[in-house]
Amino acid sequence: MPQFRLPAEWEPQDAVLLTWPHGDSDWAPLLDEVIPLYEGLVTVIADYADLIIVVPEQELDAIQSRLEAMNVPMDSVHLRPAPSNDTWARDHGPLTVLEGERPVLLDFQFNGWGGKFAHDLDNGITERLHRDGAFPEVALERQDWVLEGGSIEVDGRGTLLTTEVCLLNENRNPGLSREAIEMRLKEAFRVRKVNWLKHGHLEGDDTDSHIDTLARLCPNNVIAYVQCDDPEDSHYAELKAMEAELALMTDADGEPYQLVPLPWPGAVHSDDGRRLPATYANFLIINGAVLVPQYDCPSDEQALEQVMQAFPGYHIFGIPCSVLIEQGGSLHCITMQLPEGVLYDPA
Repeated sequence: MPQFRLPAEWEPQDAVLLTWPHGDSDWAPLLDEVIPLYEGLVTVIADYADLIIVVPEQELDAIQSRLEAMNVPMDSVHLRPAPSNDTWARDHGPLTVLEGERPVLLDFQFNGWGGKFAHDLDNGITERLHRDGAFPEVALERQDWVLEGGSIEVDGRGTLLTTEVCLLNENRNPGLSREAIEMRLKEAFRVRKVNWLKHGHLEGDDTDSHIDTLARLCPNNVIAYVQCDDPEDSHYAELKAMEAELALMTDADGEPYQLVPLPWPGAVHSDDGRRLPATYANFLIINGAVLVPQYDCPSDEQALEQVMQAFPGYHIFGIPCSVLIEQGGSLHCITMQLPEGVLYDPA
């Protein structure tokens, strides 16, 4: 049986996958704000890795011209025309495992976070990209069960972190028990231990408590996690309970974690008064850099300092994400890393 391993996000990457926002998605009323964010994000990522960007076919030339005008190094940017419902590449993109040094793309089913949103086009993006040659000479294995990239964290050394609220939700894989799902996780990613969080949620979150909004595995057995320090906030008790769970966890080798708390941004609301799931945990790790969401909050600077503690020696960037959180997600949600070997031979 192949010995696949899902590498940690801080291991070497060839590229980052993005899916471009467009007028036929929920971004329609926010395009003037979100497209400049994507353009700026491309300029930052291109300093550290290639990009594969899924774009509407009719907009390919216009997007290319705009990026060229911004002096983006286009030899590092691969525009791929494909239809999409939305932009959450973390959840509709492939999870890339390594068999030795050979990458294999696992194409899990995406059902719009339990049927909440249209997802038929997004669910076909990975297969379309593979068919069109976006991943040269890399095999693709289609999976028959639902799993989103934002719902799991791995350390690349045998440990996986996830939440019960998401993975055990009947709207994902009805009929599969916790034991059955854990067995599938261990088989797919060759992890030896699955750590399940019972607690943790953010109001306004459509993902049913994705782990990448709550707690992130970091190098050197560190977990960076969302800490609520306001007893009057509706999240306080639940996030305190999550913090207590994390404090008792160990990795696959029985080693405890060092916990690095991320500040609480407070209540962030949309223009129409909705509470938004703003979280500093939704950062992107890429080849020696960490891109951290910023929400125009007093706690933004502290968030950068705390992430710096979790990633000593990394370049830390703040990326304005107020427009992203309007649609319920942030930096990690709109990106998917592609490990070394997907585009280029590591030799």
